Amino acid sequence: MRPRVPRSPRPLRAACGAAVLRATALAAALAACGPAPDDEPPRDPGAAAATADATPPPPPLAIPADAPTVAFLGDSLAAGLHLARHEAFPAVLQRRLAAAGRPFRLVNAGVSGDTTAGGRERVGWLLAQRPDVVVVELGANDGLRGQPVEGIAANLRAIVADVRAAGAHPLLLGMRLPPNYGDAYTAAFDALYPALAEELGVAFVPFFMEGVAGVPDLTLPDGLHPTVAGHERLAANIEPALRKELDALQR
Repeated sequence: MRPRVPRSPRPLRAACGAAVLRATALAAALAACGPAPDDEPPRDPGAAAATADATPPPPPLAIPADAPTVAFLGDSLAAGLHLARHEAFPAVLQRRLAAAGRPFRLVNAGVSGDTTAGGRERVGWLLAQRPDVVVVELGANDGLRGQPVEGIAANLRAIVADVRAAGAHPLLLGMRLPPNYGDAYTAAFDALYPALAEELGVAFVPFFMEGVAGVPDLTLPDGLHPTVAGHERLAANIEPALRKELDALQR
Protein backbone atom coordinates (compact mmCIF):
# COMPACT_ATOMS: atom_id res chain seq x y z
CA MET A 1 0.00 0.00 0.00
CA ARG A 2 1.36 3.40 -0.93
CA PRO A 3 1.60 5.95 1.86
CA ARG A 4 -1.00 8.68 1.71
CA VAL A 5 0.31 12.02 0.59
CA PRO A 6 -1.38 14.89 2.41
CA ARG A 7 -3.09 17.32 0.11
CA SER A 8 -2.01 20.94 0.13
CA PRO A 9 -4.57 23.20 1.77
CA ARG A 10 -6.66 25.24 -0.61
CA PRO A 11 -5.76 28.92 -0.66
CA LEU A 12 -8.03 30.91 1.63
CA ARG A 13 -8.91 33.33 -1.15
CA ALA A 14 -10.04 30.54 -3.47
CA ALA A 15 -11.95 28.72 -0.75
CA CYS A 16 -13.79 31.79 0.43
CA GLY A 17 -14.03 33.98 -2.64
CA ALA A 18 -17.64 33.21 -3.42
CA ALA A 19 -18.75 32.81 0.16
CA VAL A 20 -17.79 36.29 1.30
CA LEU A 21 -20.52 37.66 -0.90
CA ARG A 22 -23.17 35.90 1.12
CA ALA A 23 -24.61 37.30 4.32
CA THR A 24 -23.76 34.14 6.20
CA ALA A 25 -20.11 34.57 5.35
CA LEU A 26 -20.29 38.19 6.40
CA ALA A 27 -21.61 37.08 9.74
CA ALA A 28 -18.71 34.70 10.15
CA ALA A 29 -16.21 37.36 9.11
CA LEU A 30 -17.49 39.85 11.65
CA ALA A 31 -17.95 37.34 14.44
CA ALA A 32 -14.48 35.90 13.93
CA CYS A 33 -12.80 39.21 14.70
CA GLY A 34 -11.42 38.76 18.18
CA PRO A 35 -11.09 41.42 20.89
CA ALA A 36 -8.72 44.27 20.14
CA PRO A 37 -6.82 46.50 22.55
CA ASP A 38 -8.31 49.96 22.89
CA ASP A 39 -5.23 51.71 21.53
CA GLU A 40 -4.69 49.59 18.41
CA PRO A 41 -6.94 47.49 16.16
CA PRO A 42 -5.90 43.90 15.38
CA ARG A 43 -3.57 43.28 12.49
CA ASP A 44 -3.13 40.17 10.40
CA PRO A 45 -1.29 39.15 7.22
CA GLY A 46 -4.53 39.34 5.24
CA ALA A 47 -4.70 43.04 5.98
CA ALA A 48 -1.56 43.72 3.92
CA ALA A 49 -3.50 44.53 0.77
CA ALA A 50 -5.83 46.85 2.68
CA THR A 51 -2.98 48.70 4.39
CA ALA A 52 -0.69 48.93 1.36
CA ASP A 53 -2.31 52.20 0.36
CA ALA A 54 -2.63 53.51 3.91
CA THR A 55 -2.60 57.28 4.14
CA PRO A 56 0.27 58.86 6.09
CA PRO A 57 -0.61 59.97 9.62
CA PRO A 58 -1.85 63.57 9.68
CA PRO A 59 -0.13 66.17 11.85
CA PRO A 60 -1.19 66.01 15.52
CA LEU A 61 -4.19 68.14 16.34
CA ALA A 62 -3.88 70.99 18.80
CA ILE A 63 -6.75 70.12 21.14
CA PRO A 64 -7.44 72.70 23.88
CA ALA A 65 -7.15 71.43 27.43
CA ASP A 66 -10.79 72.31 28.11
CA ALA A 67 -12.16 70.60 24.99
CA PRO A 68 -14.94 68.04 25.56
CA THR A 69 -14.22 64.32 25.37
CA VAL A 70 -16.07 62.13 22.87
CA ALA A 71 -15.88 58.37 23.41
CA PHE A 72 -16.85 55.72 20.85
CA LEU A 73 -18.21 52.46 22.25
CA GLY A 74 -18.17 50.17 19.24
CA ASP A 75 -16.95 47.11 17.37
CA SER A 76 -14.59 46.54 14.42
CA LEU A 77 -16.22 49.39 12.50
CA ALA A 78 -15.21 51.98 15.09
CA ALA A 79 -11.87 50.22 15.54
CA GLY A 80 -11.14 50.61 11.82
CA LEU A 81 -10.30 46.95 11.27
CA HIS A 82 -7.48 46.47 8.71
CA LEU A 83 -6.78 50.21 8.61
CA ALA A 84 -4.53 52.57 10.50
CA ARG A 85 -6.17 54.07 13.57
CA HIS A 86 -6.16 57.58 12.11
CA GLU A 87 -8.17 56.30 9.12
CA ALA A 88 -11.12 55.02 11.18
CA PHE A 89 -14.23 57.19 11.27
CA PRO A 90 -13.81 58.36 14.91
CA ALA A 91 -10.43 59.94 14.08
CA VAL A 92 -11.83 61.33 10.82
CA LEU A 93 -14.65 62.95 12.78
CA GLN A 94 -12.19 64.46 15.22
CA ARG A 95 -10.25 66.10 12.38
CA ARG A 96 -13.37 67.29 10.56
CA LEU A 97 -14.92 68.86 13.62
CA ALA A 98 -11.64 70.38 14.79
CA ALA A 99 -11.39 72.09 11.41
CA ALA A 100 -14.96 73.34 11.91
CA GLY A 101 -14.06 74.91 15.27
CA ARG A 102 -15.44 72.11 17.46
CA PRO A 103 -12.35 70.26 18.72
CA PHE A 104 -12.70 67.32 21.07
CA ARG A 105 -10.56 64.78 22.84
CA LEU A 106 -11.06 61.32 21.34
CA VAL A 107 -11.40 58.00 23.18
CA ASN A 108 -11.84 55.19 20.66
CA ALA A 109 -13.10 52.12 22.53
CA GLY A 110 -13.87 50.13 19.40
CA VAL A 111 -13.26 46.41 19.96
CA SER A 112 -13.46 44.01 17.05
CA GLY A 113 -16.13 41.35 17.42
CA ASP A 114 -17.90 43.13 20.27
CA THR A 115 -21.63 42.87 20.90
CA THR A 116 -24.13 44.93 22.86
CA ALA A 117 -23.59 42.57 25.80
CA GLY A 118 -19.84 43.20 25.64
CA GLY A 119 -20.42 46.93 25.40
CA ARG A 120 -22.68 46.78 28.43
CA GLU A 121 -19.85 45.16 30.38
CA ARG A 122 -17.27 47.70 29.17
CA VAL A 123 -19.26 50.89 29.51
CA GLY A 124 -18.31 51.34 33.16
CA TRP A 125 -14.62 51.45 32.27
CA LEU A 126 -15.34 53.85 29.44
CA LEU A 127 -17.33 56.19 31.66
CA ALA A 128 -14.38 56.30 34.06
CA GLN A 129 -12.66 58.34 31.30
CA ARG A 130 -15.30 61.01 32.01
CA PRO A 131 -16.54 61.53 28.44
CA ASP A 132 -18.98 64.30 27.60
CA VAL A 133 -20.48 62.43 24.64
CA VAL A 134 -20.61 58.67 24.09
CA VAL A 135 -21.26 57.43 20.55
CA VAL A 136 -22.79 53.94 20.76
CA GLU A 137 -21.95 51.88 17.66
CA LEU A 138 -23.01 48.35 18.60
CA GLY A 139 -25.45 45.67 17.50
CA ALA A 140 -24.19 44.53 14.10
CA ASN A 141 -22.55 41.42 15.54
CA ASP A 142 -25.67 40.64 17.58
CA GLY A 143 -27.83 40.80 14.47
CA LEU A 144 -25.47 38.77 12.30
CA ARG A 145 -25.48 36.08 14.98
CA GLY A 146 -29.26 36.10 15.20
CA GLN A 147 -29.40 37.22 18.83
CA PRO A 148 -32.90 37.95 20.18
CA VAL A 149 -33.93 41.50 19.37
CA GLU A 150 -35.35 41.96 22.87
CA GLY A 151 -31.93 41.23 24.37
CA ILE A 152 -30.20 43.65 22.02
CA ALA A 153 -32.67 46.36 22.99
CA ALA A 154 -32.21 45.64 26.70
CA ASN A 155 -28.44 45.97 26.40
CA LEU A 156 -28.61 49.21 24.44
CA ARG A 157 -31.18 50.59 26.87
CA ALA A 158 -28.86 49.82 29.79
CA ILE A 159 -25.87 51.39 28.05
CA VAL A 160 -27.80 54.60 27.36
CA ALA A 161 -29.02 54.69 30.97
CA ASP A 162 -25.47 54.30 32.30
CA VAL A 163 -24.16 57.01 29.99
CA ARG A 164 -26.83 59.44 31.13
CA ALA A 165 -26.32 58.55 34.78
CA ALA A 166 -22.69 59.56 34.34
CA GLY A 167 -23.77 62.95 33.00
CA ALA A 168 -22.75 62.29 29.38
CA HIS A 169 -24.75 62.67 26.17
CA PRO A 170 -25.43 59.40 24.30
CA LEU A 171 -25.52 59.29 20.50
CA LEU A 172 -26.96 56.07 19.07
CA LEU A 173 -25.90 54.82 15.63
CA GLY A 174 -28.54 52.74 13.86
CA MET A 175 -27.83 49.43 12.15
CA ARG A 176 -29.59 47.35 9.50
CA LEU A 177 -29.27 43.75 8.36
CA PRO A 178 -29.15 42.18 4.90
CA PRO A 179 -32.39 40.39 3.96
CA ASN A 180 -30.85 36.91 4.16
CA TYR A 181 -31.79 36.58 7.82
CA GLY A 182 -35.48 36.17 7.13
CA ASP A 183 -38.15 38.81 6.71
CA ALA A 184 -39.44 38.66 10.29
CA TYR A 185 -36.06 38.91 12.04
CA THR A 186 -34.68 41.51 9.63
CA ALA A 187 -37.76 43.70 10.04
CA ALA A 188 -37.64 43.41 13.83
CA PHE A 189 -33.93 44.24 13.93
CA ASP A 190 -34.22 47.19 11.57
CA ALA A 191 -37.12 48.62 13.58
CA LEU A 192 -35.24 48.26 16.86
CA TYR A 193 -33.03 51.34 16.59
CA PRO A 194 -35.58 54.00 15.60
CA ALA A 195 -38.04 52.62 18.17
CA LEU A 196 -35.41 52.72 20.91
CA ALA A 197 -34.28 56.21 19.94
CA GLU A 198 -37.88 57.45 20.17
CA GLU A 199 -38.52 55.62 23.44
CA LEU A 200 -35.41 57.04 25.10
CA GLY A 201 -35.39 60.42 23.38
CA VAL A 202 -31.76 59.87 22.42
CA ALA A 203 -29.76 61.52 19.64
CA PHE A 204 -29.78 59.15 16.71
CA VAL A 205 -28.31 58.46 13.26
CA PRO A 206 -30.83 56.12 11.57
CA PHE A 207 -28.38 54.08 9.44
CA PHE A 208 -24.85 55.33 9.83
CA MET A 209 -23.53 53.01 7.07
CA GLU A 210 -25.80 54.58 4.47
CA GLY A 211 -23.97 54.82 1.14
CA VAL A 212 -21.20 52.46 2.31
CA ALA A 213 -22.81 49.10 3.07
CA GLY A 214 -22.94 46.99 -0.07
CA VAL A 215 -20.88 49.45 -2.12
CA PRO A 216 -17.82 47.55 -3.47
CA ASP A 217 -15.67 50.65 -3.95
CA LEU A 218 -16.15 51.64 -0.31
CA THR A 219 -15.69 48.24 1.35
CA LEU A 220 -12.73 45.92 1.70
CA PRO A 221 -12.61 42.50 -0.01
CA ASP A 222 -14.52 40.97 2.92
CA GLY A 223 -17.55 42.93 1.69
CA LEU A 224 -18.22 44.32 5.14
CA HIS A 225 -15.55 46.58 6.59
CA PRO A 226 -15.12 50.04 5.03
CA THR A 227 -12.12 51.27 3.10
CA VAL A 228 -10.45 54.58 3.92
CA ALA A 229 -12.94 56.30 1.63
CA GLY A 230 -15.74 54.35 3.27
CA HIS A 231 -14.75 55.65 6.70
CA GLU A 232 -14.73 59.18 5.31
CA ARG A 233 -18.35 58.63 4.23
CA LEU A 234 -19.26 57.22 7.67
CA ALA A 235 -17.81 60.32 9.29
CA ALA A 236 -19.89 62.51 6.98
CA ASN A 237 -23.01 60.56 7.94
CA ILE A 238 -22.38 61.01 11.66
CA GLU A 239 -20.97 64.54 11.71
CA PRO A 240 -24.26 66.53 11.81
CA ALA A 241 -25.59 64.60 14.82
CA LEU A 242 -22.29 64.76 16.70
CA ARG A 243 -21.97 68.46 15.94
CA LYS A 244 -25.39 69.00 17.55
CA GLU A 245 -24.34 67.16 20.68
CA LEU A 246 -21.14 69.18 20.96
CA ASP A 247 -23.08 72.40 20.47
CA ALA A 248 -25.52 71.32 23.20
CA LEU A 249 -22.63 71.09 25.66
CA GLN A 250 -22.08 74.83 25.28
CA ARG A 251 -25.61 75.73 26.37
